[in-house]
Amino acid sequence: MLFNETIFWFIFSIIAIAIIIIDLYLTDHSRSKSGIKKSLIWGSIWIATALLFCLFIYFYFENGHIKAVEFLTGYLIEYSLSVDNLFVFLMIFTVMRVPNTFQPHILKWGILSAIVFRIIFILLGIGLINLFHPIIYFFGALLIYAAYKMIRNKEDKVDYENNWIIKFMRGHFNIHTQFDRQKFFIKKDGKIFVTSLFLTLLLIESSDIIFAVDSIPAIISVTKDPFIIITSNIFAILGLRSLYFALSGLVDLFHYLKYGVGLILFFVGIKMLLSEVFVIHTSVSLGVIIFLLAFSIIMSLIFKKEKASD
Repeated sequence: MLFNETIFWFIFSIIAIAIIIIDLYLTDHSRSKSGIKKSLIWGSIWIATALLFCLFIYFYFENGHIKAVEFLTGYLIEYSLSVDNLFVFLMIFTVMRVPNTFQPHILKWGILSAIVFRIIFILLGIGLINLFHPIIYFFGALLIYAAYKMIRNKEDKVDYENNWIIKFMRGHFNIHTQFDRQKFFIKKDGKIFVTSLFLTLLLIESSDIIFAVDSIPAIISVTKDPFIIITSNIFAILGLRSLYFALSGLVDLFHYLKYGVGLILFFVGIKMLLSEVFVIHTSVSLGVIIFLLAFSIIMSLIFKKEKASD
């Protein structure tokens, strides 16, 4: 029996709301050793939830055997990009010297706003392609350029002093640099101050928007179905707070992940550029993406062992 797409939207909304409530409000993530283990467990639960939803699509969605592959491919693309973005979050927290106790609060609002921005960008991207199809070639070129930058840059850096957001905020607002309360704004001596917590959130959001510019065209290369794009994208974002606290303690295990993600962007960029000449089947794309991710993780583990033995 096949279900109407409206029913799928309803089920997805219930699952997404449940994950948001549980992960952002009911769990208590920490960066201690026990917290890493707990975060890995919760992260695995959210991944398993996405895979179960994929199975539900396979059996009960119209053309489910095709849509499920599209969902899984899009989910892997978005999740790998989101994981890479988490490393940037870690650097931002380090540069801004955000205490561990305040990081969950920033991540909570960062993830909630990221969901809103992703939906807006997805709808804009689909609308642009429907309005002017040749823009798909621009998206393809954009992904290849993003891949080049990701692979070429050996080390991501957050330049706090020269960041335009920080400069703008310093020039137009009173800044409170202490981390004493979980407040984005405080009132002191009759004046409103922007806290370092809010500055950090702005840096997190600007980083996520930059990643969205890459990730949205990437998933559009897989499918133009708004349901598959939005659900796979949101599933990839949900639960990232759990994953962050696990990765923050295991960052050395994923040294080559950014190169794998870069190659994925390059592959989907080429796929978009050749879309009118040579069609790469979604199942082939899925296989390539799984291989690149697995290879980058394996290389990271091998590299760590060699480094440790020196």
